[in-house]
Amino acid sequence: ATQTKSVNVERADSGIGQMPARKWRNRASEALSSLQAWEAHRPCTDCGERDLPVETDVQNCNQRRADLCDKCRKRRTERKESVLEFVNTESSYGEDLRIIKEEFYLPMQAAGLLSQDQLLGIFSNIQELIDLNENFLEILQEEIDQAFDQGDDDLMTVCIGEIFLEFVNMLPAFQTYCLQQSSSVNMLNALEKEKELLRIFLNVSQNDNTALRRMNLRSFLMAPLQRVTKYPLLLSRIIKATSEYHPDHGSLREAKSRIESHLEHINMKTKQEGNTWTLRSFRQDSKKKREVINIEMRETALKTVGWLREETRFVMEGSLQLAQPPDGQWVKKGSKTLKFQNMQVLLLVNMKRVSESSLESAEPGPVKDAVLVLIRDKNNGKFHLLREPLRLSNCIVSTDPDCDDTFELIEIRREAFVFRDSDRARTHHWFRQIRRYSRELGSWKKRRNALPNIMISTPHTRP
Repeated sequence: ATQTKSVNVERADSGIGQMPARKWRNRASEALSSLQAWEAHRPCTDCGERDLPVETDVQNCNQRRADLCDKCRKRRTERKESVLEFVNTESSYGEDLRIIKEEFYLPMQAAGLLSQDQLLGIFSNIQELIDLNENFLEILQEEIDQAFDQGDDDLMTVCIGEIFLEFVNMLPAFQTYCLQQSSSVNMLNALEKEKELLRIFLNVSQNDNTALRRMNLRSFLMAPLQRVTKYPLLLSRIIKATSEYHPDHGSLREAKSRIESHLEHINMKTKQEGNTWTLRSFRQDSKKKREVINIEMRETALKTVGWLREETRFVMEGSLQLAQPPDGQWVKKGSKTLKFQNMQVLLLVNMKRVSESSLESAEPGPVKDAVLVLIRDKNNGKFHLLREPLRLSNCIVSTDPDCDDTFELIEIRREAFVFRDSDRARTHHWFRQIRRYSRELGSWKKRRNALPNIMISTPHTRP
């Protein structure tokens, strides 16, 4: 009994009385509440707002995704669903393309139901679309798998916009197919009436081939048109669910603008060829109209130089003022004495392909050729070249400090041109880009800047 009594005394005299102990517990409780409040009201990592809800339940607090408000958690979920929808529908589109080839094209070719020209007329460039889809889908799937492997369950590191812009060269392939669609359907209808074996094959395939899902050939042939018109809608959903601070936000908007401009261009070409159908119409603004014009100019330039599209890079394009000086004295008199005319100018570079995948290497391949294409403003709805393209390997580009609002391009032993932009900074940018490729490709690349004007013979004599 005495021992128990001494223990009670020790507890009573342990150094912390009832009042101090109560105050310590109160302060600890206040500190915990303050810490929870601070944790809850930290800025959201996505939007920066401080509207995170206060969680009193520790379990709920642990379940909540750290540093995200409710709005951004919901947005991330929507973005993930939109990204997966983009990839999954691209995969489904690829399956339809393979059905066209394996269930229709190859059997019809093997059975000799149609000639090669007739097959080409109906199926157009379907193989090109298949190749593009496979490459595009492979990169998309790799990005998805990599994100999951790195623990990015929300797919925030997947940049659909950047990938789409890397594959923007697939749009001309869609254009080729779309513009031939009307004639393809007409040819199929005529041949089906004419050839009984073809008609039997198509009917049996639709009714007995389970891979076709009871769909006929015409329905499958519409797949590329349906896919290209769906891209803007899918990109819009991803944009809506992507924060403006996300690194892919700008690329998504640019990708959407590029595809919409190309659809408008396809509609314009369709009307020019006399077809009555058009693709889904999108509201045009000045930027999209400018892009449609650029697409048409690029087609004109590519047709002129005869390069492969996948090996061509458009470095610069836009409106410049051009003058052809009568002699070499114009610098002393100043550019005001020259007569300038507005011209659409495109700087094209022909690159060697480094790899099969355009995303495998960020560094471009070596430059094979570079040209400057000069196009007059539209006349009667069409673009016309001022002259044949200027090959920069045969040109010297220079500028004079007394006329720094212009630069001069001299074609060896032929003509001289003076260019300028309404914006002086852009004039300098054009000059630097053209000079870069002229030096890289030309025989004068090792000479000093001052030598070309002295040593090159041109139609006018320089002092």
